[in-house]
This record gives sequence, C-alpha cells and structure tokens, in this order.
Amino acid sequence: MNISQQRDAARPRARGTERSMARRAELIAIGRKLFADTSYDALSMDDIARQARVAKGLIYYYFQSKRGYYLAIIQESVAELVTFAASGGELDPVDRVHRTIDSYLCYAEHNQAAYRTIVSGGVGFDTEVHSVRDGVREAIIATLAEGAYGRTDIAPLARMGLLAWVCSVEGATLDWIDRPELPRDTMRELLVKTLGGALRAIEDLAPAYRAPQPARREV
Repeated sequence: MNISQQRDAARPRARGTERSMARRAELIAIGRKLFADTSYDALSMDDIARQARVAKGLIYYYFQSKRGYYLAIIQESVAELVTFAASGGELDPVDRVHRTIDSYLCYAEHNQAAYRTIVSGGVGFDTEVHSVRDGVREAIIATLAEGAYGRTDIAPLARMGLLAWVCSVEGATLDWIDRPELPRDTMRELLVKTLGGALRAIEDLAPAYRAPQPARREV
C-alpha cells in the first residue's frame, strides 16, 4: 500500500461529507503544527485538545485515538512530500534532483519530531510507521530512477544502490537536524554529490545502468 492509499484508508468513509472532511483537514493542520517539534509522548490528548481549542471528543470522533490522529498527521504531510517529489517531470533532471532533495530537507527541518518518528519507525516496532517510511523510500527511489535511467522498473542492483543512498540520507539528515551546523544549501549540495558517487558505483557493477552525464567524471 503506498502513501496515498494509506491516507485514503485512514479517512472515515461514513463521515465523508464535504463539511466533515474539511473539519478533519483542519484538525490535521492543527496537529501538524503541534507535533512539528514535539514528540508523540510529550503531548497528551488533553494537551492536544486544549492547544487546538477543540473538544477532546472531536479528535476521537475523527481519529479514534491519539495514535490514529498522529498517524493521520504523518501520512498527510508525507503524502505531500511524496507528491511533490514525483512531480516536476518537465524539469531538467539535475534541477529535479536538487528540488527533491531540498524539499526533503525542508520537511525534516520543519517537522523534526515527525521526521524522527518516521525514520526510527515509531515507538517500538510500529508497522504502520514503517510502512509510511518505506513508502517515502520507494517514492524517492522511483523519482531518482526516472531521472537517471528514464524508467522506474530497474534491476535489483540499481535499486539497492539507490536505496543505500536514501538510507544514508536518512542518517545524515537526522544528524543535521540535531546539529544544524551546515546551511541547508550546503547540505543539499553534499547529498547531490554523494548521489553522483552512488550512480557511478552502480554503473561500475552494472554497466547497463550508465550514470547520467551530470554525475560522470571526465578522466
């Protein structure tokens, strides 16, 4: 199940009127602000209701539980990131990569608590949060493969090379938001250059997957 399917599945079909969907979207927008820099455990439902200025029962009505509310917030915000990364097909591949990485870093920078939850997998082994994380990874891999090779159905070795880069980005981004010593522009350029190294490594092991010209080094 991809991110969009998870988000749709979390929406209460029986309450799917235009008014109720708008109210639900409003609660998610409020929650995104509350949880942007505050961990899941740090806010109780009473805290959330008080800061959101709504009755606690209203949150339960739409999301059934605090966890359901938090997952809906994560799924909604991540879905926007994934949609943005997948768009921009009209852009030059280099510009698209820069834009995708920059939007990824922006998300992590402005949603630090949620980003940590997604990358770490939640409290314990949370299969739904892991599913969200895996969906983000696959969407980014697909975007990179489309830009580098003109298709998303790539061989296992090429996919693993891109996945290894994505996983390294997760670890580096976690450290960056904890210790923001580098400007975001510098961080983005560093990740772009390491992506070039990953693409060249893939070509070394699988010559059919030639690194695109911007990633090549003239020798």
